[in-house]
Amino acid sequence: MKKLSLLLMALSLSSVLMADAYKGCVVCHGKAGERAALGGKSKVIKDMTKADIVASMKGYQDGTYGGAMKAMMVEHSKNLSEADINAIAEKIGK
Repeated sequence: MKKLSLLLMALSLSSVLMADAYKGCVVCHGKAGERAALGGKSKVIKDMTKADIVASMKGYQDGTYGGAMKAMMVEHSKNLSEADINAIAEKIGK
């Protein structure tokens, strides 16, 4: 029982920490991903699927995705782990 409690606490803490990965996105994209960032130059990310969010973030990281503001997103995404990207997709995507 004690091991189960510790496991559940660790999973909860992990979930909270990964959810914080989105905090750097809020300024431009809004609390719920409802804004087209940078004066409308980006997509409204809350309208994207989880798979599209993951694909775009990984594309920013490897330089294969992006438009006018690609350099900015490359910088913002470069330190995100796969778990961070998945947590953002879960939080914002459809």
